[in-house]
Amino acid sequence: MATNKFLLTFAICRLIVTVGLTVDPTELLRLGVDGQLSFDPADVERASLDFGFMNQAKPLAVLHPASAEDVARLVKAAYGSAHGLSVSARGHGHSINGQAQTTNGVVIEMSGWRRKAAAAAAQPEEEVEDASRPRVWEKERYVDVWGGELWIEVLRETLKHGLAPKSWTDYLYLSIGGTLSNAGISGQTFNHGPQISNVHELDVVTGKGELLTCSEEKNSELFHAVLGGLGQFGIITRARIAIEPAPQRVRWIRVLYSNFSAFTKDQEFLISLHGQPAPQRFDYVEGFVIVDEGLINNWRSSFFSPRNPVKLSSINADGGVLYCLEITKNYDESTAETIDQEIEALLKKLDFIPTSVFTTDLPYVDFLDRVHKAELKLRSKGLWDVPHPWFNIFVPKSRISDFDKGVFKSILGNKTSGPILIYPMNKAKWDQRSSVVTPDEDVFYLVALLRSALDNGDETHSLEYLKHQNRQILRFCAEAGIKAKQYLPHYATQEEWVDHFGDKWAQFHKRKMEFDPRHILATGQRIFHPPSIAPYIRNNNNHMSTASS
Repeated sequence: MATNKFLLTFAICRLIVTVGLTVDPTELLRLGVDGQLSFDPADVERASLDFGFMNQAKPLAVLHPASAEDVARLVKAAYGSAHGLSVSARGHGHSINGQAQTTNGVVIEMSGWRRKAAAAAAQPEEEVEDASRPRVWEKERYVDVWGGELWIEVLRETLKHGLAPKSWTDYLYLSIGGTLSNAGISGQTFNHGPQISNVHELDVVTGKGELLTCSEEKNSELFHAVLGGLGQFGIITRARIAIEPAPQRVRWIRVLYSNFSAFTKDQEFLISLHGQPAPQRFDYVEGFVIVDEGLINNWRSSFFSPRNPVKLSSINADGGVLYCLEITKNYDESTAETIDQEIEALLKKLDFIPTSVFTTDLPYVDFLDRVHKAELKLRSKGLWDVPHPWFNIFVPKSRISDFDKGVFKSILGNKTSGPILIYPMNKAKWDQRSSVVTPDEDVFYLVALLRSALDNGDETHSLEYLKHQNRQILRFCAEAGIKAKQYLPHYATQEEWVDHFGDKWAQFHKRKMEFDPRHILATGQRIFHPPSIAPYIRNNNNHMSTASS
């Protein structure tokens, strides 16, 4: 009954959108869901945009679910629709290329339900009880989390118990379901693997509207499909995440290199220490490329002292480029006395510029939430809500030197409008049964150009210029035979997607046909054609069939 009611409402709303009828839709909002199905223009507008600010697609409605069952009801209704209705799950809206958008369907706002419920009940947000609050299991060492919850909230809740997840992303205001649908990487990945390698169990709503629990032992094909699956096989409504005792403080160190070979040799040495006892390794290994001295003195923090700014001209940079190794050591009261000796022993094995050691000490939570502080600064200057033509790519270790010469020292020139991250990871820490595609080498690098397009009169900061550079980098890799793979991939044609997945495409396609045969989910990824509008009928066995294939 609820399904028929929803489809009738959907048809009416399509008519409203198509012919411009002015109808108050508030009477249509209660469709058998405990949350709220909204046609509010403000909700629709918000769901039509993302962090990339390069695409806009307005959905027909926005669902604010109160439970996983709400999500399942909506998807099941779409599965039975004869109108080609699609469904996209949206977390914190941090996609770049419209991956969580749809024009012919409903966007599910997975994050912020507590805020909506609090507003409706006229209560403070913290007093609203709901299933989205993380539940910590101290003895078992895992936390159950609603798929739309943000990682920052998971951190806050687990720290109350002296625990925290093992693997992170650099920015914590991302949803659980969003990062697990990609991989979730940061400086801890070399040791703990990506976030998708630290999941015990999931609750997933498939493209058929089935709400299933899956893990290594139960519905394992769905489990591995969804992890890194770009939202193509199901919507994550709950994740069971591995946690460990949280440190109290972090020693945060940056050192500089003028020689790229020395820089990568040291990074690769440090990640080879994965699995070693904590005193014998760093806990976090990242790095970034400096082609513009303004970046190193202004990005992310006041890490480098304004009284002693880093000058590229004062260092004999290789091709005008410097490289910064970023490492951390976690500690607490029990290890505070030995932390200096442990760091000194590790630094002695590295070949950085001796006078370029920059160190700071801060609480663990402040380190993990470091990028949010930069966000607040950018927001205050009106520089956050701008186009972000970000570009992330995995480069095999054997070709990273060629990438340096062709991209950092050639294509990019000496100006950039955002940080350029570079750090290696161990393929052995990635579960090859997941849907993620990585280069076929034991070690590969993430290179992330996290740039903002600015309308400041400088052509090199314009959106078209930066997008053109991104295309140049892809073309360079293809012509040089560098078998790189995009992370957070974005392609315009299925042919490009087939090439991206390579040997995994057949499995990826098979999983799609099993878990989302009508192509209802995450159509903004543009991997499969949107759901057809061919009339589906329900047969006596209550399964879906169609007259044409």
